Amino acid sequence: MTTLDDLPIRDDLRGRSPYGAPQLDVPVRLNTNENSYPVPDPVVEAIGKAVAAELRDLNRYPDRDAVALRADLAAYLGHGLTADHVWAANGSNEIQQQLLQAFGGPGRTALGFTPAYSMHPLLALGTGTRWVPGARDADFGLTAADAVAQVRAHRPDVVFLCSPNNPTGTALDPAVVAAVLDEAPGMVVVDEAYAEFARAGTVSALAVLPGHPRLVVTRTMSKAFGFAGGRLGYLAADPAVVEAVQLVRLPYHLSALTQAAARAALAHRDALLGTVTAIKEQRDRIVAALRARGHRVADSDANFVLFAVDGDQGAAWRTLLDAGVLVRDVGLPGWLRVTAGTPAETDAFLTATEKLS
Repeated sequence: MTTLDDLPIRDDLRGRSPYGAPQLDVPVRLNTNENSYPVPDPVVEAIGKAVAAELRDLNRYPDRDAVALRADLAAYLGHGLTADHVWAANGSNEIQQQLLQAFGGPGRTALGFTPAYSMHPLLALGTGTRWVPGARDADFGLTAADAVAQVRAHRPDVVFLCSPNNPTGTALDPAVVAAVLDEAPGMVVVDEAYAEFARAGTVSALAVLPGHPRLVVTRTMSKAFGFAGGRLGYLAADPAVVEAVQLVRLPYHLSALTQAAARAALAHRDALLGTVTAIKEQRDRIVAALRARGHRVADSDANFVLFAVDGDQGAAWRTLLDAGVLVRDVGLPGWLRVTAGTPAETDAFLTATEKLS
């Protein structure tokens, strides 16, 4: 049987594994930060009608620039944004890949502060961009001074900041974003995939977009909107950035069906985002319960919680799996990550974690 080693694959891809979390058939799946609540029936009906309306014209290509969808996304974001400030693609991963295609590439460097979203270095690899793994402190924090020092040392063409950060969950101090913007010679990408779950008072980087043409804020509908299966990510930035990513996007990269479904979901955003408060309550419940048991737990502004376990996190992961609860081993020694789901899922998780003590 032919293996990868038998193919003329790029040398820098040899020995690597594809990104992905286990998709196992267990009673409680809390490993991929999905929204545990199903799409409400009225929204299902609305999306169904919107998609059905496109079916007869599937012989035609979709709107290549997704202008109506981008206008809807701009209206959702506010901050005076228009369709010209927004770009949409097949998940925020594709958005970030397009940004690296446009502003990274061979001979250029991207910097991220790890631990952070593990797709960022893979996207850099795929686009031929040199990846520099920046550092956080022992508690996973990142100060403006530390961030600036690392930007100054490496002079990256693209800087990735995650707020809230995945896998730790904590939002950045706005001073960090401001300091990096002042120092970075290239683009600054703030990944806000979990922004809707942030605690009260958290400031989005959208607030500082005016006057910062090298700032890009990326978002997704996968999490708070419960639209993970729909695959819709987007960015907000200066219109010149939108023009730049259009140079590298594939033609007709968003199907007519995806555009229609996403617009219908946005039109019913109040119903879809109605689960955010409930998810935040379960997140805070998990944090409080684990800390009461003596676990170290990272502060979370996301829909997940990073918590410490005694000994090998792989063994702890298996213990929880054997109890029917699937969480995420993100590769941090002594730590696991759990998605905040429904009250019943939280009950199951907390019961399972009793086996860890």
